[in-house]
Amino acid sequence: MTTRPTKADLAAAADLTIPDVIAPDLRVVFCGINPGLYSAATGHHFARPGNRFWPALHRSGFTDRQLSPDEQLSLLDVGLGVTNLVDRASARAEELSRAELVAGGVALAAKASQWRPRWIAILGVTAYRAAFGRPKATIGAQEEHAGPARLWILPNPSGLNAHFQIADLAREFELLRLAAA
Repeated sequence: MTTRPTKADLAAAADLTIPDVIAPDLRVVFCGINPGLYSAATGHHFARPGNRFWPALHRSGFTDRQLSPDEQLSLLDVGLGVTNLVDRASARAEELSRAELVAGGVALAAKASQWRPRWIAILGVTAYRAAFGRPKATIGAQEEHAGPARLWILPNPSGLNAHFQIADLAREFELLRLAAA
């Protein structure tokens, strides 16, 4: 969908899913919490205007220019991918149950075993803590693995996350880029 979704489109997007952008042996697979309604309505990850994923990805040096959500498949050309902890779309991540997040962690480990990325970057420390039972986890590299993949926590790039400005996000993304080089 190239036009902005209507309110009806957004309402109809509840519980829809978006296909993963994934391939074998990627450098990094970025793992969102779950698709928002805007993303589900458009079929593109991190599609809502104001989401800072694409700017942070570029400013950190992962991509040579800022991609738009409809260019998500070009991530594969630079060894990157995108998935979600929970597949179903919702208006806010807070609508997800703890059981859904835990099941998402198990599913993520299965995806990691199948696709073998070097790193999985989970975009949201609170979701990571719930999904993996690590209540004291902090941003950065983790001791745990998901399948063969190392785990890294990045701040949630949603515009609702006021704790991290775009420069802060880009710096955190860059630390992962350097570790995954």
